[in-house]
Amino acid sequence: MRKFLSYLGIAVLGGVFSLLGHRIFNEKTESLIKDNIAPIQTFKTNYNATEFELNTATYAPTNFTVAAEKTIHAVVHVKNTAISSGINSFADLFNGSKRQQQIGTGSGVIISSDGYIVTNNHVIDGASDLEITLNNRKKYKAELIGTDVKNDIALLKIESTESLPYIPFSDSDNLKIGEWVLAVGNPYNLTSTVTAGIVSAKGRDLQGNYSTDSFIQTDAAVNSGNSGGALVNSRGELVGINTAISSKTGSYIGYSFAVPSNITKKIIDDILEFGKVQEAIIGFVPDLREDDIEGVRIGDFAEGSNAEKSGLEKGDIIVKINDVKISKFSELTGQLSAKRPGESVELIIDRNGQTFTKSVKLIKRIVRYISRTYGLELIDDPKGAKIIRDGLSEDNSSSIKGYIITKINGTKIDTASEAIKLLDGLSRKGYRLKVEMIDLNGEVSAYFF
Repeated sequence: MRKFLSYLGIAVLGGVFSLLGHRIFNEKTESLIKDNIAPIQTFKTNYNATEFELNTATYAPTNFTVAAEKTIHAVVHVKNTAISSGINSFADLFNGSKRQQQIGTGSGVIISSDGYIVTNNHVIDGASDLEITLNNRKKYKAELIGTDVKNDIALLKIESTESLPYIPFSDSDNLKIGEWVLAVGNPYNLTSTVTAGIVSAKGRDLQGNYSTDSFIQTDAAVNSGNSGGALVNSRGELVGINTAISSKTGSYIGYSFAVPSNITKKIIDDILEFGKVQEAIIGFVPDLREDDIEGVRIGDFAEGSNAEKSGLEKGDIIVKINDVKISKFSELTGQLSAKRPGESVELIIDRNGQTFTKSVKLIKRIVRYISRTYGLELIDDPKGAKIIRDGLSEDNSSSIKGYIITKINGTKIDTASEAIKLLDGLSRKGYRLKVEMIDLNGEVSAYFF
C-alpha cells in the first residue's frame, strides 16, 4: 500500500511539473510571436484647410441633375429603315430574291430650335426612311441634309410647328482630362438614358478602326443604340457625339469614344454652307518614324503648300498650334479638322532645340482617285476629272497629264470618282473604252483604251 501511494505521488508530481513546463513554454512562444508583429499605426483622416482659402465653387460636389434635365429632352431616338434584297433561303433560288426591311436604331442630338439634328453617319447609312422620336413620344419624318463619312457625322432635319429643345455647343478644346461628362442616348431602345464618367483622354487614335483619329475617350457607359447621342459637360453643353466603344463582346467594358464638338460643328457648318466638308491641311508629309518625340516632325512638303513659303523646313517639329500643345499626329489632325481652307494658324516649332513661331495659311485637301487598271491619278475638275499623273515622264509625247476626262463610253463625267468607277468597272468586264478628253490646248479628242 505504501509502495502504491509513493508511485501515485510521483505520478501526480510529474503531471504537475509537465503542466507547469507546458504553460511556461507556450507563454514564451506566444510572446515571441507578438514581438515580431509591427504595431498597426492609425492616422486621422480629417483635412485642415486653414492655411489657404478654398474656392467653394470649384470644390463643391458635382450635381448632374441640372445637366441631365437640360439634355434628355434634346436627345432623340433615330429609327433607320433600309430595304434590302437577296436570296435568304433555298426557295428563293427558284422564286427570286425577296425585298426585306432592315431596321436599325440609334440616337441623335437636336442642335437648333428649328429641328436640325446631328447623329452618326453609320446610324443612318443606307436608310430609305428615317423616323425621329422625341422624348415626349412625338414622331417625325427626317430629311437627310448631308454626311461626312470620314468623321462619321450626319445632319438631319425635321419640321415641327413648335420650338424644339436643343443642346448648345461647347468648345471641346477647353475640355480637361478628368472633367466630369454625361453620355445621353437610347441604348437598347431605352429612351433618355443618362450615364456619367470622366474624360479619360483626348486626341485618341483608334488605330485604323475609324478615319477620325482625335476622339474624346471617356468611361461613361455607352452601349448599342447610344451612337449619335450627346456627350455633355456638367453645364449641359455639347462637347462630343458618342460614336464608338472598344470591346471584345460588343457591349460596354469601360471605354467609349466621341467626336469632339469643335469638329462636329465645323462639319455641320460646311454641309450647310458648301454641301460637303471642306478639309484644311498645312500641306506637309509627316515623318512618323520616331515614337519618342513630343510633337510632329515635318518630313516633306506637299505640292501647292504654303508651308515652305511660310518659313517651315524639313525636320522641324510642330509642338503647338494656336497655343494648343501637340504631342502626336492625331492631336494635330484633330485641330485641323475644326479649321477651313484659307484660315491661318500659328505654329510653334522646334528646330534643333530652338523654338520659332510661324504663321501658315491652310490649304484645301485635294482628294485623289487612282485607277488601278490604268495607273491614272485623278482629281475633281469643274469640267470633269483631271489627270494629274499617268505614270509617264513629263517629256514623254504620249503623256496625258493635265488632260480632263469629260465622257467615258458616252457617259458624261462630273467627278473623278465617277471616272474611276467606269474606268476600272468596265475594263474588268472586258469592255473597250472610248474616253473623251480636253487636252492642254483646250481641244476635245477621243482616246480608246
